Amino acid sequence: MNYCSQCGSRVSVWIPEGDDRPRFICDRCNKIHYQNPKMVVGCIPEWEDRILLCKRSIEPKSGKWTLPAGYLENGETVIDGAIRETVEEAGARVEMLEPYALMSIAYISQIYLIFRARLSDTDFAPGKESLEVKLFSEEEIPWDDLAFIVVRETLQRYFKDRPNGLFPVQTGTITRPKTL
Repeated sequence: MNYCSQCGSRVSVWIPEGDDRPRFICDRCNKIHYQNPKMVVGCIPEWEDRILLCKRSIEPKSGKWTLPAGYLENGETVIDGAIRETVEEAGARVEMLEPYALMSIAYISQIYLIFRARLSDTDFAPGKESLEVKLFSEEEIPWDDLAFIVVRETLQRYFKDRPNGLFPVQTGTITRPKTL
C-alpha cells in the first residue's frame, strides 16, 4: 500500500500506540489501514456416495481439481457465499448446508470455511473458472491432482468421518509447504 484510501496521501508503516504490529498509517490524516485475512467459503457438494469437484481454468493451479469455493464478498453471509461460489464454479444448486471445516492458512492470510451440502440435482456444468466438473466416489478422487493442500486435508477428514455418518466441525491449521 502506498496511498491512503481516505485522503490520497502517502502512508508509512509503523506500530500505532496500543497496538502490537506494524500497520499502514496515513502520513497526513493518520488513518490506520488494517489488513485482515480473506475468508474463503465453499461446499462439499454431495450426491449419494459421490462429491462434486471442479477442475480449475484459472491460476493458481489451473488444471487441478478443487472443491467449489472462493472469496466471501462484502455484505454476504458465509452460507450465501458458499452457495454463490458453487453456482459460479460448478453451475450446481445445493441445499442443507452444514458447517464442516474451518481451517486457518495464516501464511497466506486466509480463513477457509467449507460446508457439507446436498446437491439439489445432477444438472451442473463448468462455470467461467472451471474446465470441468465431475462427481467422484472416494476411490476416484484425483488425490495427486488436487489444487490445494487445504482441499486435500478437508477431503481426507470428510472421508474418514463419512463411514460413521457423523460430521463434527473440523478445525485445523494448514502450514506452509516446504516448496510452493
